[in-house]
Formats: sequence, structure tokens, C-alpha cells
Amino acid sequence: MSVRVDAASGIAELAAIFADRSRASMCVALLDGRAWTAGELARYAGIARSTATEHLNLLVAADVLAEERQGRHRYLRLASTEIAELIETLAAHTPPGREHPRTLRTVTTHAALARARTCYDHIAGWLGVAVTDAMTDQDMLTRHDGWTLTASGLGWLRELGADTEALRQTRRPMVRSCLDWTERRPHLAGAAGAAVCSRFFEIGWTERIGSDRAIRLTAPGEAALLDQLNLRWSDL
Repeated sequence: MSVRVDAASGIAELAAIFADRSRASMCVALLDGRAWTAGELARYAGIARSTATEHLNLLVAADVLAEERQGRHRYLRLASTEIAELIETLAAHTPPGREHPRTLRTVTTHAALARARTCYDHIAGWLGVAVTDAMTDQDMLTRHDGWTLTASGLGWLRELGADTEALRQTRRPMVRSCLDWTERRPHLAGAAGAAVCSRFFEIGWTERIGSDRAIRLTAPGEAALLDQLNLRWSDL
């Protein structure tokens, strides 16, 4: 019984951490996988630097964020991939259409994020789900009794330039599903999802749009995904 009580208390405490809008906003910003300064996060959340510092100290103490110091600068990032996946899953379970964009810039930004974005270290949005579905259709990924990368899938990762042997040796699951908060369907996460994302950037198939999480396919990326996965970016 005490174990259940302790678990309930822990859930309540963690829920309280994310219950504040400013803290939640800063955590969502950090889903881009990069480290931000306290000033950058304060501006993103629209709050004073001193207020942001209080929130960030609380998030660090709760092991939601990790901090790094370089000289006078303090950088913050999500503490782990598990925390990133938790935040994305929480976002996916929020009621749809709760907030309506009020400006053209907000509408444009939201549309770009919905098309393609990074979810910490893997690809999310329409592109992430479409790549996942295409891998399944091409027998690179199976979803029966848990997600598994097939021999064909491992071969495709090697063709992308990923070190599949190193991926096997990590403690992180090779593949896992992550519920997409815009598509409301799962996209590929885990070590394989991270490898796909990093290689897409490295070989120039994707690029970031500005400083946000939004990304886009480049012309070579569109051609490659059409050729290798029969995926058409223009279908969006």
C-alpha cells in the first residue's frame, strides 16, 4: 500500500510542476533538443527574467531540466529523452482545438510545426508520422506485439550512414512509439528515431526553419523520400 501511496504522491508532485503555464511553455520550447539560456526561455514564455529563473530552478530541482554552465552563461535543456517523450505525450492528450491562433504569425508557426518538427531528438508532425507509416508499408518496421525494426529497416539505417551496431549497444530502446500531439497518431522514437533525425539533418534532407522546432524537407530530401519510401511531401 505504501508503494502505491508513494507513486500517487510522485505523480501529483510531477503534475504540479507542469501545471504552471510558464513552466510548461519553457519545457515545450526545449523539445527542440537544444540548450537555451534563461533569458531566451524568459522571452519565449513572455515573463520576466527573475520569474523565469525561479521556475527554472524548480524544474532543475525536479530533474525535469538539466543545467550546464559556461563562463557567465547558464544553459538549460531537458534532463532526458524520457522527459521529452513525457512532455510530447502530455501535449498529445490535451483536448484538440482548445486554443485558437489569433495572428497570422501564430497560424503560420502552428502550421509549420504541424507539418514537420523535432520532438527532442526525433522527427514529429506530419513528416514524422508519414515516415513511420512509410517504413511500416515498406516492411522496415513492424508494429505487432510491440514495435520492431526489421532487417530491411536496419539496412536502410545503414544506407543513411547510421552506426546500427552502436545503436544496438545503447541502453535506450532501439524503437518506441511516441504519440504525436498534432497528428494524434504515433511516430518513430527511440534510438532509431534519433538516428533517422540526425542523419536527415547531416545529409541535408531536412533543415530548420528559423530558431523554432519547425523543420522542412529540402529538395534532395523530397526526392530521396519519394525514391526510397514512396513518400510525397506535396501530399500534405
